[in-house]
Amino acid sequence: MAHGTTVAAAVASTAPVVSAQNLDLTFQTNDGPVHALKGVSLDIEKGDFVSFIGPSGCGKTTFLRCMADLEQPTGGSIVVNGVTPEQARMARAYGYVFQAAGLYPWRTIGRNISLPLEIMGYNKAEQAERVARVLELVELSGFEKKFPWQLSGGMQQRASIARALAFDADILLMDEPFGALDEIVRDHLNEQLLHLWARTEKTIAFVTHSIPEAVYLSTKIVVMSPRPGRITDVIESPLPKERPLDIRESPAFLEVAHRVREGLRAGHAHV
Repeated sequence: MAHGTTVAAAVASTAPVVSAQNLDLTFQTNDGPVHALKGVSLDIEKGDFVSFIGPSGCGKTTFLRCMADLEQPTGGSIVVNGVTPEQARMARAYGYVFQAAGLYPWRTIGRNISLPLEIMGYNKAEQAERVARVLELVELSGFEKKFPWQLSGGMQQRASIARALAFDADILLMDEPFGALDEIVRDHLNEQLLHLWARTEKTIAFVTHSIPEAVYLSTKIVVMSPRPGRITDVIESPLPKERPLDIRESPAFLEVAHRVREGLRAGHAHV
């Protein structure tokens, strides 16, 4: 019996964190059906950093929202941590970072970060300890008493990431979190995010429109076609885990970026 339990645990530990099989999602609108996702199959392994890239309206965010149980597929299947997205949401298996920081202006940074902890019933001492820890992770220690309007856009987004990390979910879902920021700030936050990922060993699913960002951050890049959203290529990155910014000038980086660009072009050709 014990041996069977051990084997089951080993199998569970090697199972994908997210597994989608032939996932379809069709929205019914006044103008007729909109096919957002079609036949999407993908496994995300524990500790992966997976970027989704494709043109606007290709279903990148829709796929992320299916993982988060914010949208319900109309065909196929998806499991998160071996259970349905709804069960994973109830178990608080993931944190979600939106494109806009979404901080409440009347709450301090510390109290914005502690909000999910309050809802989940953590006591004040535990809240304070977790807030301090995640502020340190995103390099915002000392800013807990500030209000959102007192922080730059990049700092607000880091606070948003801290809020998603506060309850220590294994999975981080990020929907174009740096899309509205200027290139210099974005580069800095890309570096910080890689350090954060290395320190926390989270599994990250990341939506972006930027080829350099996708290549720089990811262990795996998922290239999607225009609607109906299909996967045209899945690229396993050959880059090392340690990635200084200047790796973006290396032949290996440029080769992956070229393959992403070709995948995007091929996706358009098949529409």
